[in-house]
Amino acid sequence: MAALSRPFRHLGRRWLDYRLGKRRERQSLDYRRIFILPSPGGLLFSAMILAIWLGGVNYSNSMALLLCFLLVGIGISAMIHTFRNLSGLELRAGVPDAVYAGTEVRFPLQCVEHHGRRRYGLEILYPGKPRPIPFDAQADTDTVMAIPVAASRRGRLHLAEFELRTRFPGGLFVAWSWIRLDTTVLVYPAPESGEVPPPLDASGGDSGNVRSHHGEEDFHGLRPYQPGDSLRQVAWRTLARGQELQTKQFAGYGRRSVWLDWSAMPELPPEARLCRLTRWILDAEAERRPYGLRIPGQAIAPDLGPDQQTRCLTALALFPGGAGVQEPDHVP
Repeated sequence: MAALSRPFRHLGRRWLDYRLGKRRERQSLDYRRIFILPSPGGLLFSAMILAIWLGGVNYSNSMALLLCFLLVGIGISAMIHTFRNLSGLELRAGVPDAVYAGTEVRFPLQCVEHHGRRRYGLEILYPGKPRPIPFDAQADTDTVMAIPVAASRRGRLHLAEFELRTRFPGGLFVAWSWIRLDTTVLVYPAPESGEVPPPLDASGGDSGNVRSHHGEEDFHGLRPYQPGDSLRQVAWRTLARGQELQTKQFAGYGRRSVWLDWSAMPELPPEARLCRLTRWILDAEAERRPYGLRIPGQAIAPDLGPDQQTRCLTALALFPGGAGVQEPDHVP
């Protein structure tokens, strides 16, 4: 049976691809992209209308027939309004911020309404989510929301194809569309936790002292906590007073620049090396110590700052052989 149904599924998928089109940064819901069917309550409603009609015809009861036609009109009106609750909406994908593996990324999403009608009872069904994300779209404005997705692996994570549906009004019909938005997020390797050995600086580039804001001498200030910060430098007193988690910064003189080298960890498997390199990058940034990165096929010269951190973490996230893959398209 599975072998016989496979060609039909393939043909159905090709037809659906033709109807929905390719991935884009925005998608407008016209009549070609919206599907509608009776809900279980709608089927029961139809069966009730049929029973009333049979009774009216059998007993020549004009009042029963009048009730039957009235209910048919209500059903048709509900079908039209359920379809119009999706028709004309436009969905736009935002650009999410990069995250670390093992955390959650929030894909920004805009639902734009151009026709002056408020849309009620909308739901987003994302693959793997046990519950839908409900929302209403305001008239002639942008409704902003976010789709939370688990980023379990490093690499580029694509927003999967998801379903937008509605049962409003009455719940007699279900209208839905599959949304394909072209947006990705970069997932960095998860930084190694706990105490890690420092990188070897025997091959360090620049010599001499470098002004630092994270030494062990004079207290300089506080900054927001970042993954990989040492627990010894967390400002526990401010946390106890109900403030956000922060890390202490000190003013002192740092050491010379250091190379973070892939070959310095021959005992670790590839993914574990990436996690340790990520931790070393975060530590070097926290210590304000210039650092360079050497991985097979790529070398990034020593530098410091947000741009350097982004360059190095991106190189680690896109390192060949990783498990980070595009989220699969999903059609119920």
